[in-house]
Amino acid sequence: MDRPKQCGVTFRCPPELEAILPRPIPATLGLPDAFRGLQQTTAADPGQRRSADESSPPVIDAMTYGFLMPLACDLTIENGEFTWERDLPPGFAKYSRSPIDFHDSSQVAGTPFFDQDRFIIKFNNFWTIELPPGYSMLVTHPVNRDDLPFTTLTGLVDADRFCQGFVHFPARWRDPAFNGTLAKGTPVAQCLPIEREIWTGRFEALPGEDRFREPGDMIPTSSGVYRRRFWPPQR
Repeated sequence: MDRPKQCGVTFRCPPELEAILPRPIPATLGLPDAFRGLQQTTAADPGQRRSADESSPPVIDAMTYGFLMPLACDLTIENGEFTWERDLPPGFAKYSRSPIDFHDSSQVAGTPFFDQDRFIIKFNNFWTIELPPGYSMLVTHPVNRDDLPFTTLTGLVDADRFCQGFVHFPARWRDPAFNGTLAKGTPVAQCLPIEREIWTGRFEALPGEDRFREPGDMIPTSSGVYRRRFWPPQR
């Protein structure tokens, strides 16, 4: 099978923060325990069990693709109030000291993101990100992480060109009842390098019923069909 191409990513941070700033990590290292070792079968109907192998690889592949950007420090939320403590070098004043900022709700008025009772925050990022020529960076919410009390907005950044400035991560705070602490290093965005290309669509009739029915017919009767026959090395 073809091996995936290498895509080198360069992260840079202010030298004053290098020793204390949590580093971005490959998404493969950030998979929550709840998603490790997903059960191999699920009950579909009473007395019948269905293989879960065919859904697990695509779900896990999405969650472990790219890299995760971390929260800069512990962030405590109590009755809608955000507080943090952050040890910074003496005289550090070139950049924001805060791990978050807020967006005026008027910036999203008229969009599905607007809600009178909820607000848009911005997770401040202190790493620049440089991708190889021809690559862009799809920034989105950590995939399938509905346990987080916010939803990071999705955007596309040409990080091969825009690589000397910080890319911050706006997010919609979706759980106004949340009280607790988001720990330093909590993933606030998942970044997926993608090669820029122009695609064209082609539409055809399927060549024959048997050819497209075969994989689907095999899944209920044989375990791990997708994983064994169609799953290439991802990383």
